[in-house]
Amino acid sequence: MIPFADRDGDTPFDDTAVTIRGRVQRITFQNPDTHFTIARLLTDPDGHRVTILGYLLLAGGGESLEVTGHWQEHPRYGAQLKVIHYQVLLPDTVEEVRRYLASGVIRGIGPKLVERLVRHFGADLLEVIEQRPHLLKDVRGIGDQTAALIEDGWKAHHAARHLMQFLQENGLKPAYCGRLFKALGEDAVALLQEDPYCAVDEVPGIGFVVADAIACRQGVPADDPRRIRACLGHILDQAVAEGHVFVPESQLLAQSHRLFGIDTEALAGVMDAMVRDRDIHVSESETDRRVYRMPLYEAERGIAARLNAMLALPLPEAAVSPETITATVIQRLAIHLSSAQQAVIHGVLTHRVAVITGGPGTGKTTLVRSLHTVFHAMGQSVCLAAPTGRAARRLSEVTRQPAATLHKLLGYNPMAGGFEKDQDDPIDADVFIVDEASMVDTLLMAQFLKAVPLTSVLILVGDIFQLPSVGPGNVLKDIIASQRPAVYHLVEVFRQAEESPIVRNAHRVREGECPDLQAGRSSDLLAPFHFIEAARTGDVVRTIIDLCVNWIPDQYGLDPVRDIQVLTPVHKGEAGTINLNQTLQKVLNPDGRQLPAKFHPGDKVMHLRNNYSKDVFNGDIGRVASVAAAHEGLSVDFDGRRVDYDVADMEELTLAYAISVHKSQGSEYPAVVLPLLTQHFVMLQRNLLYTAITRGKQLVVLVGQRRALDIALKNDRPKQRLSSLRQRLSG
Repeated sequence: MIPFADRDGDTPFDDTAVTIRGRVQRITFQNPDTHFTIARLLTDPDGHRVTILGYLLLAGGGESLEVTGHWQEHPRYGAQLKVIHYQVLLPDTVEEVRRYLASGVIRGIGPKLVERLVRHFGADLLEVIEQRPHLLKDVRGIGDQTAALIEDGWKAHHAARHLMQFLQENGLKPAYCGRLFKALGEDAVALLQEDPYCAVDEVPGIGFVVADAIACRQGVPADDPRRIRACLGHILDQAVAEGHVFVPESQLLAQSHRLFGIDTEALAGVMDAMVRDRDIHVSESETDRRVYRMPLYEAERGIAARLNAMLALPLPEAAVSPETITATVIQRLAIHLSSAQQAVIHGVLTHRVAVITGGPGTGKTTLVRSLHTVFHAMGQSVCLAAPTGRAARRLSEVTRQPAATLHKLLGYNPMAGGFEKDQDDPIDADVFIVDEASMVDTLLMAQFLKAVPLTSVLILVGDIFQLPSVGPGNVLKDIIASQRPAVYHLVEVFRQAEESPIVRNAHRVREGECPDLQAGRSSDLLAPFHFIEAARTGDVVRTIIDLCVNWIPDQYGLDPVRDIQVLTPVHKGEAGTINLNQTLQKVLNPDGRQLPAKFHPGDKVMHLRNNYSKDVFNGDIGRVASVAAAHEGLSVDFDGRRVDYDVADMEELTLAYAISVHKSQGSEYPAVVLPLLTQHFVMLQRNLLYTAITRGKQLVVLVGQRRALDIALKNDRPKQRLSSLRQRLSG
């Protein structure tokens, strides 16, 4: 039996535990990461259909179960059985074996192969797979590879169930099973029993929680050096996830003692050992020592060293007059530069390292195009780059020049987990222009600067008022604050951009002023910048649906899936990405919902991490073109290029009808819809609102509470990220 922790939420109407048997008729919902599942069970022997929910490791339906749980009444879906224990009942008749294997319990085994196996072994088939897998090769068409696939698939399926049971026995959430199994494999239980703390580095975020619970059950002392080392690493990694580059030593010691009961004297000894092993670095400061993970210490120090070295090298004076610049840009781009733009270009030409920063409509793109043209006219090679695939494609579109992601430029090797380009094999270019530089974190900037020749020119372009990088550090802001490179702040909003209500209101938000909401209050006609007031979360969600399905397509002629992007500050809750995606999927792709799967043909999806073998990058958005039989894979259309995903790859995809504001960085959309609710209080910040507004090109619609808008405008103190880069650059 596999037990489960109960969850609060729905109202139980019977506290008596009941046990029923039946066959899984259909899986209604299944979270691939946590395995939380809602399914329909056809009970034995009466044939009633029962809804069950809980953490269930099921394949595709057809499995026979014995489940124990409590009845509860859902206000919308009626009676449901919340499962607290379940057991898979292995079939013992030929027909049951056929149905069980056909459910997809072993991935890659299709119906035809199942039929051949059943004909050969009959009701003994499952016993053969588990105890005598070598006999599988007696079946026509099954060789070593297929036999191994069947054996490995069977072992993996049952190993995952064993891991889930092991976690519950140790008082841990079964939701951890998916991530642990992916990281540790079929031997997960044995590895965790031998050394629980092996999970810390393998599964960041939850590894220490899992390891500490198991170690406690095993009687590992609280002051065991392995536990202390894991604890320190866990606290440092949590800080990195929040954007910090280091943690003050006093804070690290206090948290270790308060949260995990570790004595300060024991901590000091382990810290010394971690310094000797180069796991961490401790830097002196005027107030409190700073504790770094070693890679971040080396990265921060490397950024400062490379930039200071470049700034120390004299740059030959550019023999280009303002008149020549103007003539070159007019001749080659047909652009008439303002006097301020000419001054920026002329200034950049006299510095080896420069920063250009400004909000929407201030001419950053025009300057990038013009600088590329001027440097090219001077006979210098120019490399255009951006931190993400979306930003690089956008840069290429507006400049009409090739642009690459920083990872691609550096020759990232996913198999080796490293980069090919560095100071020993630098990138061959005279000038580097990096757009959306505010998105570049400490580790990536350090690697990039290693590969930039010291004699090259480096120009960083970005908007420091947007959200900071997802990774640790605040690199562009720190570089500007150091006052070491030349910095050009663009403040003039050009006439054409100034006429846009989106640009005008974005600048108002940036200054903490309330955007002009008059145009959107009482009219059913959507102004380019529109605010729709709705007090309740349900009303906000219904309004968003109506906007995407009716208002925006009718009034602006935009495609509801391709052209409209819903952005939201949060993932959970009724107005979070998870629920909005499921709701929008139902109304925007109703035909696909006939299939019991997460993704359906026509769905809007986002790729979640850089995949260089597929040439698809974090944040790329496409449409599902087709889904393979038995949901063993699918194909996604990314702007006319089809990319295939097998079952293992599908975890790199998520629905993208609604995405987080953070994920939208570096992109632009014809229309943006943003819910604003006071329940999102933690995420309501001015830079988040500013970032969301600046994603829209033709239309931005805010839906929600005026109070939430006011909170975001007043909250201009986003959590300070701990970094020493500014001081290192300043000397």
